[in-house]
Amino acid sequence: MSTLFDIWHSIQTQLFPWLEQELDPLSEKEREFIQIISLLDLPGHMKEYRWRGFGRKRKSRINIAKALVAKSVYKFETTDILIEYLKGCKNIRRLCGWEMPGAIPSSATFSRAFSEFAKHGLPQKVHEAMVKKHCGPKLAGHISRDSTAIESREKPVKNKSTDGPKGKRGRPRKGEVVPAKPKRRVELQAERSLEENLNELPTTCNVGAKKNSKGYKETWIGYKLHLDCIDGDIPVSAILTSASLHDSQVAIPLAQMSSERITNLYDLMDSAYDSPQIHLFSESLGHRPIIDNNPRRGEKLYMDPATKARFAERSSAERVNSNLKDNYGGRNIRVKGALKVMAHLMFGIVSIAAMQIFRLLL
Repeated sequence: MSTLFDIWHSIQTQLFPWLEQELDPLSEKEREFIQIISLLDLPGHMKEYRWRGFGRKRKSRINIAKALVAKSVYKFETTDILIEYLKGCKNIRRLCGWEMPGAIPSSATFSRAFSEFAKHGLPQKVHEAMVKKHCGPKLAGHISRDSTAIESREKPVKNKSTDGPKGKRGRPRKGEVVPAKPKRRVELQAERSLEENLNELPTTCNVGAKKNSKGYKETWIGYKLHLDCIDGDIPVSAILTSASLHDSQVAIPLAQMSSERITNLYDLMDSAYDSPQIHLFSESLGHRPIIDNNPRRGEKLYMDPATKARFAERSSAERVNSNLKDNYGGRNIRVKGALKVMAHLMFGIVSIAAMQIFRLLL
C-alpha cells in the first residue's frame, strides 16, 4: 500500500502541476487517463513488441497502447474517431507520446498493433500484473462472481448437433450392461489445471439467452464475460466465453485464476452457480462459499440474516459490469473474434481496476 500511496502522492503533488505548466489545463478525464497510465506500467510489458530487423522501423507500440487506453476511457466507438480526437487534442496526444498531429499512425497501423496485442494477450498480462502487485499482498474479504452479455456484430456459429445414437428408453434388460454416464464439465474441471480448463471452454460467437429481472427471456448474439470482483469494485479476473455457455461452467476456472492472484475469504455467487462441485471446490481453496439456493434442486432454502447481509456485497460484480458497459466501451464492440473482443474489453477492465485502486486512497 505504501508503494501505491507514493505513486498517488507523486501524481497529485508533482506530476499534475508539472503537466499543467507544459500543457493546457487538465480536464477531469485527462487526470483520470494520467492516473490509469501511471499504474499500468506499460513499458515493462512492451519488450516483445520492440522493433527488430531490417527495413522501416515500426510505429511505437507503447504509444498506440496508451491511445487504446484513452479510447476506452473516452468511450470512442471507432479508431477513426480516436485518431481525429488525438489530432485535435494536444494534451492527450502528447500524453500518448506524439508531439505533432502528423506523427499519429493511420487506422491500419492501429489495427495491426491491436491484433498483436490481442494475439499476445497484452491487456490481460497488464491487468494480472497490476492486480498481483497492488491487491495480492492484501487480504480481500469477498469475491463477487457474475457474468454479463456482450453483444457483437458477428454471424453466430450454430451449436454442434448433439444428435447421435441414443440409449434405449426404459429399464434395462436383466443382465444388460449399462454404460456409465460421462462426467460433466464441472466435474472434470476440479481435476484439471487452469490452462486445461480455459482451453476447453467454447469461445465462438453464438446466441445466448437469459431471463431478465422481470422474468422475461432475452437473447443476444455475441459472447459472455465472466468476472471476479473484490471489495472496492476491483475486477481481478475475467474470462470470455460463448454466449450460450452456462455461468456454472466458468466458476471453477475463475476461482483458479483468482486464487493465483489474491487471497480472499468468501465467494459470493447467485443461484446459477448452485452446484455441489462448485461448493466443494470453493471450500478446497479455504474459502467460505455463499451461493443463493436454486429452488430447482428442491425446496427453496433461505439464508439467515447475517449471511444474507454478507451476500448483499455481491452487487460489486453487477456495478463493475454496468460501469464497463456504460463508461468504458463495453457496449461498443466493433471487432470480431474472441481474441479481439476480449482485448477490447480488457482495456476497459484495466482502466476500471486502476481507477478503483486509486479511489481506495481518497
